[in-house]
Amino acid sequence: MPNWTQVSDDKLCCQVASETETGDVAGQIARCLHVGDVVCLIGDLGAGKTCFVKAVAAAWGVPIDEVTSPTFTLIQEYQGRVVIRHCDTYRLRNAEEFADLGLDELFATDCIALVEWADRVEEYLPRDRLEVRLTIDSPTSRTIEISASRNRSRQILSQLRPLL
Repeated sequence: MPNWTQVSDDKLCCQVASETETGDVAGQIARCLHVGDVVCLIGDLGAGKTCFVKAVAAAWGVPIDEVTSPTFTLIQEYQGRVVIRHCDTYRLRNAEEFADLGLDELFATDCIALVEWADRVEEYLPRDRLEVRLTIDSPTSRTIEISASRNRSRQILSQLRPLL
């Protein structure tokens, strides 16, 4: 299991050596999530964003083979113990296209929302969100930084702190 480091009051960091460990981190975070939470994923192509989403969805009872990157469909919805909405903004030409997707539904209080390439549409994201930044260190290892922005995301972070 990866070791967490506290970077600041609102940021934790860990290093993972494999996709399995990325999934373990995502599972730890998934156990802290509630409906209404928004998780923003940031990282280069191949950093592990979709792998992360698969593990969060699996933790909520979604069969892992049902989770695919919505690069072309933009939003996928998965039914587990709660609704998981998964958005991928990679193919959008601009942030305004994101606003046209129906943000009321994406960020509804009846689901957990996961947004890949969230840095491309930051101005349209809820202010209270958990940000997960995946950085490629080598072909198999990643650094994962988790940042909180407001009250609810800080609560999630505080639930992860005992893992330090």
